[in-house]
Amino acid sequence: MHENPLTKAQVAKKAVIEEIREKFEKADSVILIDYIGMTVAESTELRNQFRAAGVDFKVYKNTLIDLAVQEQGIKGLDEFLSGSTAVAFSYGDPTAAAKIITKFISKVKKTSIKVGVLGNEVLAAKQVEALADIPNREVLLAMLLGVSVPVLGKLSVSMGAFAGALVSILL
Repeated sequence: MHENPLTKAQVAKKAVIEEIREKFEKADSVILIDYIGMTVAESTELRNQFRAAGVDFKVYKNTLIDLAVQEQGIKGLDEFLSGSTAVAFSYGDPTAAAKIITKFISKVKKTSIKVGVLGNEVLAAKQVEALADIPNREVLLAMLLGVSVPVLGKLSVSMGAFAGALVSILL
């Protein structure tokens, strides 16, 4: 039997599906955005902000996103895959895209968050906004350090007093 070879269009679609699937797999968080109504200047500004933060931002066909996430095992996105969809993939800092898009939306009031994905969990728009309020990793580490330094200082003083008492008992 003779198999039908894939057309160029089918090969291109398979490549895009694989690209989307890989990005979903590698990303720490993903946000789907309805970008309808944005001007070219606003879209360029948003793209530049995402690029500066190391966030991939691209417009994909809804059907290709759906096929890619099905392969990835992510369920619950299909109801959000209609209309104009752009996707922001955050790597390294799961809050980066959420912070940028929520700030951008409050400024231009023309776009909206459709849904987010954190791991394989689907997040409602309100949950994505809450994700934006979480400090990034560096801030959290600084906060932890700020809390732990006084505790470590007190522990050091206590250990010094204990060592001094132990030495006086032994002598």
